[in-house]
Amino acid sequence: MSEKTSKDGLLIVYTGDGKGKTTAALGMALRAAGYGWKIAIVQFIKGSWKYGELESIKRLAPEVELHVAGSGFVGIVDDKLPLEEHRKAAQAAFSLSMDIVRENSHRLLILDELNVATDLELVSVEQVMELLDAKAPEMNLVITGRNADTSLIERADLVTEMKEIKHPYQQGILAKKGIDF
Repeated sequence: MSEKTSKDGLLIVYTGDGKGKTTAALGMALRAAGYGWKIAIVQFIKGSWKYGELESIKRLAPEVELHVAGSGFVGIVDDKLPLEEHRKAAQAAFSLSMDIVRENSHRLLILDELNVATDLELVSVEQVMELLDAKAPEMNLVITGRNADTSLIERADLVTEMKEIKHPYQQGILAKKGIDF
């Protein structure tokens, strides 16, 4: 049995190739906001598109704050930025995340697409472990994105893998406003 108590925060990882990782994390933010928790969301990869959550999260202020820190999806769709630009944006997002951890005024911190940032080597796994070591025991931390590193999975209290069974894109249906973004 772990030495954690019910008062300690959890490390939660949503990973896998299926849809729903960010949606699950945002659902948790919605739930926590209902209890008046202070929540920060840092998005590592997203940033160049307009997402519905950008507007809806404004309605949850001041409990929920969203920091869109990425420069957009890396190497796909309409990405024309050099990898170094994405690396700079991811490092700035990581620095902001460390500031939030050190400030220790949030009960929930969501690091959206951090797994992708580490998989693409925009942020190192060592940096993520440093952040986990710096986190106050009572802070809850959610990390999303496909390809979660095994060391993160081992450290997590909860890991959910979203598995794609079927996707509209396979039928030629593009992302839908209000559903996908």
